[in-house]
Amino acid sequence: MSTKEILLDTNHRPWPLPANNWSYYQEWVNPVFLHWFVDADALQLLLPSDLQVDTMDGKAWISLVAFSMENIRPRGIMSFPPVSNFLELNVRTYVKFEGKPGVYFLSIEGGKWLSCFLANKLSELPYRPSTMRMDRHTFSSQNDEFQDQLSFEYALGPVVKSKTKLDVWLTERYALFQDTPTHVNAFELHHAPWQLHEVSISHLKVDYPRFNNFLKGAPQKVHFSPGVKVLSWERISHRKKS
Repeated sequence: MSTKEILLDTNHRPWPLPANNWSYYQEWVNPVFLHWFVDADALQLLLPSDLQVDTMDGKAWISLVAFSMENIRPRGIMSFPPVSNFLELNVRTYVKFEGKPGVYFLSIEGGKWLSCFLANKLSELPYRPSTMRMDRHTFSSQNDEFQDQLSFEYALGPVVKSKTKLDVWLTERYALFQDTPTHVNAFELHHAPWQLHEVSISHLKVDYPRFNNFLKGAPQKVHFSPGVKVLSWERISHRKKS
């Protein structure tokens, strides 16, 4: 699918595309989503005060998303695989900023130091390097600085033919909000609708000391997707109100 074709596929979007040109292209390949529902009031304490927890049927959620980031590049520039391709793991939750729904990264890690460094400088997203491995059936990540660990095995099932309201709510997100000491940065995103597969998870080990009160036991929901091709726009910075 070309970038022109991506831009023409908009019927699923909750709001119109931005009027200006996109800035970055990237591919999110073979993501595995692990979702836990959590206490909304406790989660709100982890967020900057400008963001509000978003809920579905009264439940707040935190998700671990493990995937391969590939071919990331600025508009008009070719990708450079040694930097453009790397494994990523993020701990994300679901928020609203000025009434608009999106995601917020509680943690975001990449499998290459240089890729993390450049992504942080270009986007201000708080990437940090971790040791990661992923193949068709396993994923593992370890960060010695924060003592964070994740490992699991997975087996794919059939395509989800009829997505639930929750499936859509957890995956079809077209904005990212991330804070700095002085601002909330808003990023617009666009891609085709996710093709989701059923997936079973085994040998799961999650140890994120900062979030272990939330990531307890088996996840309540899991997804796999072959991935999407993504366009993103330059961040818009909003000065924090408090």
